[in-house]
Amino acid sequence: MKLLFIGDIYGAKGLEAIDKFLPSIKRDHPYHVLLANGENMADGLGIRKNDYKALMERGVHGVTLGNHAFSKKELFDFIDEANIVRPANYPPSTPGKTVLKINHNDQIIAIINIMGQVFMHDPLADPFTTLDALLEGLEADVIIVDVHAETTSEKLAIAHYLDGRVDAILGTHTHVPTNDAMQLPKGSLYITDVGMTGVKFGILGADKDIALRKFTTKLPTRLVPSAARELQLNAVFIDLDNRTIIPINKSD
Repeated sequence: MKLLFIGDIYGAKGLEAIDKFLPSIKRDHPYHVLLANGENMADGLGIRKNDYKALMERGVHGVTLGNHAFSKKELFDFIDEANIVRPANYPPSTPGKTVLKINHNDQIIAIINIMGQVFMHDPLADPFTTLDALLEGLEADVIIVDVHAETTSEKLAIAHYLDGRVDAILGTHTHVPTNDAMQLPKGSLYITDVGMTGVKFGILGADKDIALRKFTTKLPTRLVPSAARELQLNAVFIDLDNRTIIPINKSD
């Protein structure tokens, strides 16, 4: 089985990048299942129903989220029925799935989304014990975990904790792709951060001039998506039969 996971999609430009680059990726790396992190689709904060529908129209099978998951209130209206998985270490009463299961040729793929705690400013449950509880008795042929976290050390710690228990651990959130795609000692595939999909010369997807103003003036500044023309798409191609993970970067 082969999967493609697209890194954090940022705003409307992220969809433009998918439309521009996904056809050639699919030609060069034919995949069976398409996954994406969509927590930044709604102008950088959250995901709306039309954003979700746009991903489904482009063939995405499952969507992971992160710290901006519930930034748009309308998510509450459709998350339970959608092919969306929220961070599992929110309280149990939080709407949405903690495990998303996808059936491909009678094989069950389970997708888990977990948030880190270091520098994330969200008082969520411990990711390690949360993952233990989720994995206990989980019936699936393939398990993919999106670790949405700030620090490389915490992502690596979670990865080693899960090594041999899941098929792939994929880092998201920092929007910068890392050069460490590998197979861990016990067989799990890993990358610290897949990277982002959207504007190439913004600052993490946001307008670079506004972001620079925030850094140089130290004043509170509302970031907005960049409208620059140049685009990028970052993803990883996972071949579970050959146990390989290949980073993919397409850009103007």
